[in-house]
Amino acid sequence: MCTASRRPLPGSIAAGNIPVNARVVPGPSHPARRVLRGAPITASTALPTLAAQAERLIDLGLHTLAGLPAEALTDAATRAGADRTDALLAIDPALAPPTALAPLMRRGEKPGFVVEDMTDVDAFAATGFDLPDAPVYLVHAPDRGDEFENASPAEALEAITAAGRSPLLLTEGLLWVLQVPEVLERNHCFMTIGSRTRTASGTLDSRTPALWISNGTGRDGKERKDAPKLGWCWWNNRHTWLGIASAGGRTAG
Repeated sequence: MCTASRRPLPGSIAAGNIPVNARVVPGPSHPARRVLRGAPITASTALPTLAAQAERLIDLGLHTLAGLPAEALTDAATRAGADRTDALLAIDPALAPPTALAPLMRRGEKPGFVVEDMTDVDAFAATGFDLPDAPVYLVHAPDRGDEFENASPAEALEAITAAGRSPLLLTEGLLWVLQVPEVLERNHCFMTIGSRTRTASGTLDSRTPALWISNGTGRDGKERKDAPKLGWCWWNNRHTWLGIASAGGRTAG
């Protein structure tokens, strides 16, 4: 959390997780159009082929976790086009939830983790759109959403949907990091606002999941410095170093 009127909470952005070398250059009035000037975006976010993605998920044991035969992944890749690099191979979140995927992330030798105060992370589900009715599906043209750095999720959602895209799910973001660890880059990480949950009263929870790199402060612990991290941000807050990821569409695998 990052507002001056509230005390930072342990899993939130303000709890010792501020990036370095970032500043916003004044731009057009819409926050989603402002330009970030900080560390250059150098990471390659190109996806492997669908065939290679399937093998990667099998190597991680995700077919077993999801209760699927390995062929469910390889056959999906073959049907869609094994050599394609414009889509992410995804597994139904009900079969491979965030708590199972997050520890599989790696940055160097550091494993990923979920912040301690997000014990309900698996309750965050697709909100505002339907997923394909299939255990394995394709996420077309995933984008990290760097243009939405310094836009709130509420502001970015309007622009994303107006462009005919939809916000990325948390599990889709995690699977993307498993395929391309470099997609998490200091000063350029991302929120996955397609996943939301509801409070006991039925209203949407004001937290939104995000993936970034730990600074090893607070309850993260020094040993987790530079580890990939699953945390959360407030729905109406802006962060100069967090994009808002989206997808061009989804189809059954």
